[in-house]
Amino acid sequence: MLAYACLAASMMLVGSYVGLSRLLVATLPVFLLAWLRFGIAAVAMLHWVRRVPGEAPLSPHDRRLLFWESFLGNFLFSICMLYGVLLTSAVSAGVVMAAIPAAVALLSRWWLGERIQHRTAAAIACAALGIALLALARAPGTANAAASPLPADANWSSALGHGLLLVAVFCEAAYVVIGKRLTGRVSPRRISALINLWGLALVTPLGLWQALQFDFTSVRADTWGLLLFYALAASVATVWLWMKGLAQVPAPQAGVFTVMLPITAAAVGVLFLGEPFGSGHLAALALALIGLLLATWPARSALAS
Repeated sequence: MLAYACLAASMMLVGSYVGLSRLLVATLPVFLLAWLRFGIAAVAMLHWVRRVPGEAPLSPHDRRLLFWESFLGNFLFSICMLYGVLLTSAVSAGVVMAAIPAAVALLSRWWLGERIQHRTAAAIACAALGIALLALARAPGTANAAASPLPADANWSSALGHGLLLVAVFCEAAYVVIGKRLTGRVSPRRISALINLWGLALVTPLGLWQALQFDFTSVRADTWGLLLFYALAASVATVWLWMKGLAQVPAPQAGVFTVMLPITAAAVGVLFLGEPFGSGHLAALALALIGLLLATWPARSALAS
């Protein structure tokens, strides 16, 4: 039961910071925001870096997996997700993120040669239809695209934003696949700390570049508080909670809890950010959730075992 609670709490935190990150990218440049996030988390998790008693030393294979876990699941995911939210909305981000289990199935087929079952194929189709319907719906919040360094045309920016969110989905899928291999050999806390340090190292040059051009006095106190929540939730709490739960729950059952991500992100967008939520977004979210449940609900044999 505790493992299930960890998985649910992890996905709810992800959904909340995906939604609330829209407020942060309206004030802070994306690379600077990512750099501050990893820096704050590095301080918070410094005591997690050391190997716990009884834990085997990292092998060269483990070190390579940790790098790719961080590059794809931390660094690239953060950049694509933040730019994607900036160009679309929290509701859109929630719908697209619901495709993560379908992306996991596709990557497992590509990397591991695992067979895609009929139910999983139906889930992939639902996810694709949901994202397509979302792209056709009038995306709320694209006005902020003008504040972005990317092209200002609303339709083009919205399409680019959805594309970046989709890239973030596959980055997160790679993070899930790699993470399952690591949890058998490295403690969840140490994985969290090490991949965060890699993320900090990767984004530091770009973060410093934007920091030298940014006026920090323009940032309000509540924005700094939100940044602190984002950093601790994204880099510390969610990673540790997910790894903790994943170490005790089979991957198919753990995937069911990702349903909390799109629901929480959409709720944050509508209730706290005042984003419109029309029939097109409702239909897209419903398709995304159906696809997510089809992809992740355990089969009877898995439940029995």
